[in-house]
Amino acid sequence: MSGRGAGFLAIMTMIAAVGCSSSPTAPERAPAGEPGTLQAAAHLDCDSAEDIRALIDALEGDGTLNSGRARALRNKLDQAERHEAAGRTEEAADAHARLIAQIQGWIDEGSLSEADVEDLLDCAEDVLDGPDPVGPFAYVTNFGSDNVSVVDIATNTVTATVPVGAFPRGVAITPDGGFAYVTNWGSDNVSVIDIATNAVTATVAVGDIPFGVAITPDGGFAYVTNDGSDNVSVIDIATNAVTTTVAVGDRPVGVAITPDGGFAYVTNAGSDNVSVIDIATNTVAATITVGDNPFGVAITPDGGFAYVTNLDSANVSVIDIATNAVIASINVGDGPAGVAITPDGGGAYVINPRSDNVSVIDIATNTVTSTIAVEGFPIGVAITPDGDLAYVTNADSDSVSVIDIATNTVTTTIAAGDFPEGVAITPEAGH
Repeated sequence: MSGRGAGFLAIMTMIAAVGCSSSPTAPERAPAGEPGTLQAAAHLDCDSAEDIRALIDALEGDGTLNSGRARALRNKLDQAERHEAAGRTEEAADAHARLIAQIQGWIDEGSLSEADVEDLLDCAEDVLDGPDPVGPFAYVTNFGSDNVSVVDIATNTVTATVPVGAFPRGVAITPDGGFAYVTNWGSDNVSVIDIATNAVTATVAVGDIPFGVAITPDGGFAYVTNDGSDNVSVIDIATNAVTTTVAVGDRPVGVAITPDGGFAYVTNAGSDNVSVIDIATNTVAATITVGDNPFGVAITPDGGFAYVTNLDSANVSVIDIATNAVIASINVGDGPAGVAITPDGGGAYVINPRSDNVSVIDIATNTVTSTIAVEGFPIGVAITPDGDLAYVTNADSDSVSVIDIATNTVTTTIAAGDFPEGVAITPEAGH
């Protein structure tokens, strides 16, 4: 194990679519007798008002639109842009809709041929609808470089790097894919990243040494474990303010929330147990003894079981959520940390930093069915919404391993920042 990996264990135990944003290509004048829009449209992505403007210019240039009609459309487009610049999204959409209605009205009255303005109409509708959903994206916290790498899962390339607070660790994404919440272990706060722009839009002060974070299924609250103050900060996502603090066990680290939003399960590394927080009252409803130095926790999609990694006993405790009793203990690799469960509830992927591998548990039998070698000192893991891929952060090698879940083999490795730890993936239509 490298020095950086050993240092980590000591800490554990001791404490936007670009599209046509540039100037559009000037539309070509059509040869006599041919409509100009087809040639102009070939240069455009139809994802901005400038693309609509280029098509209006082309149609005016070839005589399809007279100057009065072109001016009327430009006026509506100008209105939409002014509203959009002022943040009045509904008014901007209304102005775009009026532009479309104007074109459609000319077609309906027979003064324009639909074939002549089809490209303009389609382009205006595309802009009104917004860009096609893309993603998902993986957000990777880089503990050593104080930033977050954004990985496009379609291409497995880093498309953005977002500066955050000091020593970022945990990360969770709102169910609508709008925001990523990042715990900053060294600055005692949480950075809120707007996923549409990959900019930090808020910083929320929490407890001492924040570590893990999970968000309720309704997107209403973020639960942040504070390793140094033995409590959990509850952030109201609508206001980005801490509304309450819940005392738990010694050195809380991991946190996961049941799919029904009823309970938060918090691993307490210093007291070898799990605190169960009733989210309705924000009080501890149960305390469950598990293994030595519990770290990660994940809950099955049906809400039936919680899987807890025990870093210093090299096993996983399985908790029956109905009874809050440990029903199984599964031996895995050395120093298990992160854990994630496939969307179909069939498998748990457990990250073993000390043995540089991943244990795959068959949830039906609670047995390890596969062990996958990855790079140096893996810590975190997240699984894509379709259940096809697992993304594993390798802290010592500054990389992310991508595992094909169908074959349990590493298909690619992505360079990340310095000492990557946490990872979370946007919903399918996020970003």
